[in-house]
Amino acid sequence: MKIDIMTLFPELIDSVMQQSIIGRAQTKGLIQIHAVNIRDYALDKHHKADDSPYGGGRGMVMLPEPLYLCHAALTGGVHIHTVMMSAQGAPFTQAKARELLAQEHIILVCGHYEGVDQRFIDACVDEEISIGDFVLTGGEIPAMAVADAVCRMVPGVLPDETAFQQESHWDGLLEYPQYTHPAQWRGRDVPEVLLSGHHANITRWRRKMSLKRTRRDRPDLFAAFQPQDKQDVKILAELEKEP
Repeated sequence: MKIDIMTLFPELIDSVMQQSIIGRAQTKGLIQIHAVNIRDYALDKHHKADDSPYGGGRGMVMLPEPLYLCHAALTGGVHIHTVMMSAQGAPFTQAKARELLAQEHIILVCGHYEGVDQRFIDACVDEEISIGDFVLTGGEIPAMAVADAVCRMVPGVLPDETAFQQESHWDGLLEYPQYTHPAQWRGRDVPEVLLSGHHANITRWRRKMSLKRTRRDRPDLFAAFQPQDKQDVKILAELEKEP
């Protein structure tokens, strides 16, 4: 998986994406995350990448030409799926992360200031993505979130596929609660079933807790959930009887 991130602050991207699991995966050659400085493609000696907006208003707007030249240098005339990180974009989901993973090579564009000249978006961007209904100072944090979500699913980055297939949102549910040592902590006990060693019971308990947590915390996801097997149907019936 290769991800190019167009940004005004490549050092910010590098400082995060070179660390921990994602950093080790890059060292192993499993993934490539490359931060590209848009200012390197500016047309003047001051590396200017923004200007005041037509029509007036506060703030600055990123110039289309440096963005276009940067994008053209990355694509080399070949189409590469390009995503603009934008508060106006569609909500980012686990399903979207899986779609992007299938691309094998993507470009993420980080806006800044008051935004990006719409003409660059119209010319070069395939889709706009938002990580939530709020506004940040730039697209770097959203781009890193998307890169992390996509790259952790690349084979070999995590120990095995179950490391992410059993997590929140993979199948439309939230993940079950997790516990570790000690078995008793400040008057709170680990659920007895997790200490039983009975793997079938543990699996069923975790599924039930996943469904229960989703019903409580994300009723929107729960309403859209479809039972995957007979066990799901039985657990849902049990939950119906619980307050």
